[in-house]
Amino acid sequence: MTNLDATDAKLLLQLSENPRATGVELAQRLGLSRNTVQARLSRWEAAGALGSFDRLIDPRALGYPLAAYVATRVDQHQLDDVVDALAGIPEVVEVSGITGEADLSVRVVARDADDLYRLADQILKIPGVERTNMALVMRELVGPRMAPLLDRMTRQ
Repeated sequence: MTNLDATDAKLLLQLSENPRATGVELAQRLGLSRNTVQARLSRWEAAGALGSFDRLIDPRALGYPLAAYVATRVDQHQLDDVVDALAGIPEVVEVSGITGEADLSVRVVARDADDLYRLADQILKIPGVERTNMALVMRELVGPRMAPLLDRMTRQ
């Protein structure tokens, strides 16, 4: 979905600032009709442009204060099976295909160092995983965000 206009950006910016806002609230804030707001929201949902609510939940609140990125090298013939196995591990919160030395960047969360060790072992035991390298997240300095891009679009 690449054809967003300034009104779309303003609406998405309002939604990012207040994810629980109703269509009526958003329409009032932006001076739009409720039908316009609802049509745009429906279009974005159908196109997969809006992410899931669970991305907003802080894993620390669930008892997982540690996070790490696991650079994972994979036998390319088994890539799909490896990704499926990773998706079956609840502590794996994100998997991205990347370029470079590793094939996948796997973001995991853990309860403590022992739990992180267990996860590293579990990932290494997946058939097709050739090698891993883990980097512990010390502090999240800039979290996932879209507001700066949306703000820029509102001024174009």
